[in-house]
Amino acid sequence: MPHELQQFKDLLLAHGRERGDALAIEGANERYTFKQLLAEVWLRAKALSERPGGVLVLALDNGPELLFWDLAALVSERACVIVPTFFSPAQVRHCVEQCGANLMLCQPEWEGQARQLGFVKQDAFWVREPAAAVALPEGTAKVTYTSGSTGTPKGVCLNAGAMLRVARELEAASRPSEPRRYLAVLPLGVLLENLGVYAALVAGASVLLYPQAQLGMGGASQVDFKRLLGAIALSGAQSLILVPQLLMGLVTAIERGLTRVGPLRFVAVGGARVSPSLLARAEAIGLPVFEGYGLSECASVVALNRPGALRPGSVGRPLPHVQVRIAEDGEVWVAGSVLLGYLGEPVVTSTWWATGDLGYLDNEGYLYLNGRKKHQFITSFGRNVNPEWVEAELTQSGVIAQAFVHGEGQPRNLALLWPLDPGASDEAIELAVQRSNAGLPDYARVHAWRRLPGPLTPSEGTLTANGRPRREAILQRYHTLLSDILL
Repeated sequence: MPHELQQFKDLLLAHGRERGDALAIEGANERYTFKQLLAEVWLRAKALSERPGGVLVLALDNGPELLFWDLAALVSERACVIVPTFFSPAQVRHCVEQCGANLMLCQPEWEGQARQLGFVKQDAFWVREPAAAVALPEGTAKVTYTSGSTGTPKGVCLNAGAMLRVARELEAASRPSEPRRYLAVLPLGVLLENLGVYAALVAGASVLLYPQAQLGMGGASQVDFKRLLGAIALSGAQSLILVPQLLMGLVTAIERGLTRVGPLRFVAVGGARVSPSLLARAEAIGLPVFEGYGLSECASVVALNRPGALRPGSVGRPLPHVQVRIAEDGEVWVAGSVLLGYLGEPVVTSTWWATGDLGYLDNEGYLYLNGRKKHQFITSFGRNVNPEWVEAELTQSGVIAQAFVHGEGQPRNLALLWPLDPGASDEAIELAVQRSNAGLPDYARVHAWRRLPGPLTPSEGTLTANGRPRREAILQRYHTLLSDILL
C-alpha cells in the first residue's frame, strides 16, 4: 500500500478513536460521526473486496453515500471514476466504455443508461463483463475526466499518493484559519472538490455534503444564487471552494446586504482566471478569499495563496510538494504530482508536465498567470492578448454572464456578450464594458461588441461540459455576427 494512503487510513482511524462522536459528515437528511464514517466506509470496502477486480464508476449526486463509496474504493485500492453530474449521456457512455468499468453505482435516473451499457443489477451494484479488458497505468486510484476543449472527455489517471499529497497540503494551507465546517459546493466529480473534502477529513473537520439541487446548482453553469446563498448561510460553513462566477455572486450579494460574510474563514477560488477587481471587492467586504491554480494532470492544486502568504494578482506560491519552472516561451511547467497517463495513451514517463498555461514567478516565488498558450491571439499591431484575461474582467463585473473575445490579426478587439439579466439594456452592457476597459491596457480593451442571440451552451457545442468556451466552435457559429462588428 502506498505510504500516503496508509497515512490517510491511519489518520481516519485516529479520528475515530480521538473524536469518534464528533460530526464527520452531514447530508440532506443524515448525520454521521467519525466512528460511523469508519464503519460505513469499511463495510463498503468489504463489499468491494468480494467483487472481481475492475474499475468502479460512481454516478451519484453529492451526499454521504457517494463519499462512503469513494473512500471505500480508495482504501481498498480499487480504481474509481466519479462521473460529473453535468456530463451528457454521450459523455457518460464514453467514460464508462473507455475505462472498461465492470461495477457501477448510480442514481435511479441513470439506471436506463446503465442497462444500455450492458450492466445488470446485482444487490447494490450494477455489474457487467466488459467487452475487452482496459489496461490502466499501474497504481491508478482514480480516473478523473476533464472535458478540455472538445466534446470527448479525457481520462486522467492519478495514483493515491498524488491526490493525498495535495489534500494534505490543502489542509496545511488552511490550518491557520482553523475552519471546522467545510461545505462542498461543487460536484465531487470535479477533482478540486473531491480533494477539498479529503483535506477537510484530514483536518478532522465536519464535511457538509448536500445534493446539488439543494445548493441551487444545475448542470455545468446554472446557478440559483438565492438558494446557494441560503445554503451557505444556513450550513454555518466556515470554508468552501468556489469558481470565479460563484465568488462573484457571493461578493455581489454581500455588497447588496442580501447575506453576510458570517462564519466564513477560508474561501478558496480557482478553476479559471479571477479578476483582480473582484478580489479587491472581496477584500473590501472582509471576505477571506484565497486564489489558487491547478489542473487535473497535476492532481489539481499546484499553487495557492494562504494566510500569511497572500499576494493579490498572483495564484500564490507553489505548494511544498511541487516544483514550478517557467520555460523560455513563458509556459508553466510542473513537477511533483504528475498524472500516470491519459487513458488510451502512452504512460507518462517525464518528471515535468507542460501545463499549456503562460505565466511567471516573481522574486519571492509567487506565480502569476497570463492565460492559455494556445488561446493567445496577436493583433494586427503585433500585441499578444490572452482572451481569458479580458473575459474574466468582463464576466466578473456583475452585469455580463458570458464573454467571448477575439482579435486575431485585427486592429481592434471584438467581443460577443450575454448578460446575467437577459433583459439588461445595451446601455448597461456598454457601461460594464467601459468599466472593465478602464482596468486594462489599451491593446487588451474591447473596442466593439455585440449581444449574443442566446447564451453559449454545451448542448449547442459552444461550451465545454464544465462551462469553458469552445473557441473554434464559437468562431464558426458566430462568424457572421463577428464580421458585422468589423463593418
